[in-house]
Amino acid sequence: MWSYVLKRLLLMIPTLFGIMLVTFVVTQFVPGGPVEQMVAQLQGREAGGEGPSTSSTGYRGRQGVDAARVEEIKKLYGFDKPAHERFVQMIGQFARFDLGKSFFYSKSVWQLIVEKLPVSISLGLWTFLLVYLVSLPLGIAKAVRAGSRFDIATTFIVLLGYAIPSFVMGVVLLVFFAGGSFVQWFPLRGLTSTGWEQLSIAGRIMDYFWHIALPVAAMVLGGFAIITILTKNSVLEEIRKQYVLTARAKGLDERTVLWRHVFRNAMIPIMTGFPAAFVGAFFTGSLLIETLFSLDGLGLLAYESVIRRDYPVVLGNLFFFTLIGLTTTLLRDLSYLWVDPRVRYFD
Repeated sequence: MWSYVLKRLLLMIPTLFGIMLVTFVVTQFVPGGPVEQMVAQLQGREAGGEGPSTSSTGYRGRQGVDAARVEEIKKLYGFDKPAHERFVQMIGQFARFDLGKSFFYSKSVWQLIVEKLPVSISLGLWTFLLVYLVSLPLGIAKAVRAGSRFDIATTFIVLLGYAIPSFVMGVVLLVFFAGGSFVQWFPLRGLTSTGWEQLSIAGRIMDYFWHIALPVAAMVLGGFAIITILTKNSVLEEIRKQYVLTARAKGLDERTVLWRHVFRNAMIPIMTGFPAAFVGAFFTGSLLIETLFSLDGLGLLAYESVIRRDYPVVLGNLFFFTLIGLTTTLLRDLSYLWVDPRVRYFD
């Protein structure tokens, strides 16, 4: 087993290297980098604050900016070195888990990630817990009552929620419950209110849940369908197997058959997806929700860094997310061994 884990860990190195290489190469051909943005700002100032120099043919490049100043700007951002030297330097930093410093925030990338992480954790943790706490019992109940009115009605409801994008659901919730055309029961933005530090412990907890209710609801409502249907189908598949008929023939009651035999085997495909779902809930699908509810999280940071061409943040975020994704994949595979000892990866 440990040899398999070691092989997987070693395979992460070329995978990370390849992803970072492709992304770095792409960034070299994207126009509007930090040097061009700074030159455009200098052009606007030297032109009397009227903005960057333009003409009928479009952007006029570095016209009006002294060449020496352009070289200073390149040196400031590290673009005075050839691309291959910058890439080797970046890989060396990443190998030491040094993600560099942002061009525009005057902070290290790690500091930015740590500052934005609480928002992503708040959204992801509650989304994950609510989805699984509702979907697992609901899926089991649907399997036991397969074909009934309850099964049909709940299938329609969860598929309806799945069909509505979380961003659209967020807009609907804001309009109805956050000061739109109806009532204003919830706040429009942020995770906490002004003066949150002065509240009591109970007041802080209530204020936090008051702010997080709508964004979490927007993300959760579309997440029930997959886990619910997967749980239902997995339970139904186990119920039809021979060992269930044997257990019933021995006189075991339905509750014992369901919870001691069917449930354990049916949860194998569900539980093996826990690591990926747990981590993925933190970092995926939250950009639009963060933007809509003015939540300053990792999704919004990644988007703004791409727009502003803040390459250290772009590449640092990518390295961070890729490393988490590869580790999660390894944990998912190892969870198969923990849940089902019959699985072997290393014979």
